[in-house]
Amino acid sequence: MIKETKTDAAPLAIGPYSQGTDNGQIVMVSGQLPIDPKTNKFAGNDIISQTRQSLQNVQNILAAAGLTMANVMKSTVYLANMDDFKDMNAVYSEFFQAPFPARAAFQVAKLPLGALVEIEVLASR
Repeated sequence: MIKETKTDAAPLAIGPYSQGTDNGQIVMVSGQLPIDPKTNKFAGNDIISQTRQSLQNVQNILAAAGLTMANVMKSTVYLANMDDFKDMNAVYSEFFQAPFPARAAFQVAKLPLGALVEIEVLASR
């Protein structure tokens, strides 16, 4: 049975989806925009602050499921501009330790609400 994972420590879903889902073995965290759940606004206008907030949102949703970033097996990073990859990567490395999760990173035409980054993860118990 799949159950919803949710927390007030991450922004509410802006559509018909869950912050995360949990089947008892795998927790999937929906793409997290850089929205600060306290203000409902972007954490900043640059890739560094936005990446940090997106990953903090991911971390808080995982915590609601009883997991940490060490449980992440796979992540996907969506960037509005691939020129931001280096700075995104620097912040990303603050949240993960070896063995690092598998990852894909893409430049996309546009992200919701004009964000610079969106990050989703798949974690294992």
